[in-house]
Amino acid sequence: MHLRDFQAKLPTVLRIYRDTVTSDMKTAIKSVVAELLPVLARPLDSDLKLNDRNVDADGGGSSLASKLRSLSSESFVQLLGTIFMIVQTIVDSLFSLESLVVDDSDDHPESTANSYNDVVSSSAEQPSQSADGIVDTTGQVNNNRTKNEHGKSSTHLITFRGVGYHMVNCGLILLKMLSEYIDMNTALPALSSEVIHRVLEMLKYFNTRACQLVLGAGAMQVSGLKSITAKHLALASQVVSFVHAILPEIRRILFLKVPDTRKGLLLSEIERVSQDYKVHRDEIHTKLVQIMRERLLLHSRGLPQIIETWNRADETDLQPSQFAKSLTKEVGFLQRVLSKTLHEADVLEIFKEVTIIFDIQISDAFAPVDISIPQARARLNRDLQHILACIRSLPSARLNEPGTPIAGQLESLLQRTAVEADQ
Repeated sequence: MHLRDFQAKLPTVLRIYRDTVTSDMKTAIKSVVAELLPVLARPLDSDLKLNDRNVDADGGGSSLASKLRSLSSESFVQLLGTIFMIVQTIVDSLFSLESLVVDDSDDHPESTANSYNDVVSSSAEQPSQSADGIVDTTGQVNNNRTKNEHGKSSTHLITFRGVGYHMVNCGLILLKMLSEYIDMNTALPALSSEVIHRVLEMLKYFNTRACQLVLGAGAMQVSGLKSITAKHLALASQVVSFVHAILPEIRRILFLKVPDTRKGLLLSEIERVSQDYKVHRDEIHTKLVQIMRERLLLHSRGLPQIIETWNRADETDLQPSQFAKSLTKEVGFLQRVLSKTLHEADVLEIFKEVTIIFDIQISDAFAPVDISIPQARARLNRDLQHILACIRSLPSARLNEPGTPIAGQLESLLQRTAVEADQ
């Protein structure tokens, strides 16, 4: 099915959506959008308020709404699937542009003349029809739910050169704008230099604004978020990483018609923009490491009081301390969040830094423990084993050579407690 066929059905989909949205549907839609882009959560509330004249006494809508109230929840999922498939088809088509830069010669200008809509039309597929004219996309949606690294679903992933990136709404808008500039550059080669300047300004603004909203916590004021979570940071990292990855291809496409006399200056500008995106991504990952450093410091504040109780003769608790349990619980939560969103290499590097921090700072925090006291030594041993088990389960543990300590200072301290117990 071509894009124009999807567009022809879109007004019907939107009319059904407006006429039939119920409280449960609103909750479901808000949940989906919040997952894609939390910044949209608040504006969505106003978009989902029903027009009173379209609602009848029992909370239903128009006659069309009454007809569709009997549809099962599965049909509603199919309806949402149609909308997502339209968006995904548009997004996927952008990567067909990669094939346009295989031949950089001027002998085949038509190779870059494919408009955005032409690419979309050639990549769309025909979904089957179900009763009442509802498009049945179950097969397509299920087929798209292939598993990427870490077992995450690829339904909301964009793939570039075999690497999947989680994309949020602002990233999709940026991609659409880039595709329009590419079409303009192809249609008006004399303006290539000006088009590149505009693209660079747009990319700079996008990067700056993304940094302000996420790393700078501006979204807390703009959208009323209570905090910037690890998932917000991870999604921002994915969008920034994706733009950084496609910049070389965007450069190749846009530079096809640029005079050689102007290429030098423009290339240096693009390199600066690319470096800015890389720095932004690295700062996000540093922030994720900092989150765990701050949580460790927070939990460490109560550790001296915990250690004091270990010296009592009546100390018989066989469980790890609250310090060890709380800390490892938060590490496990961060690992689950990042593993679902970030690339494996990024997760490895982040937890490698976390492991180094834990090794040094936890060893220092446990330094006051008097391991000559049997009760204190036993409690310390349990905490160390619990924390080291957590560290060994992290993805970064795979970076260690066989036989090399993962957390050298903590493992050395654990060995000391064992030796002291044997004496």
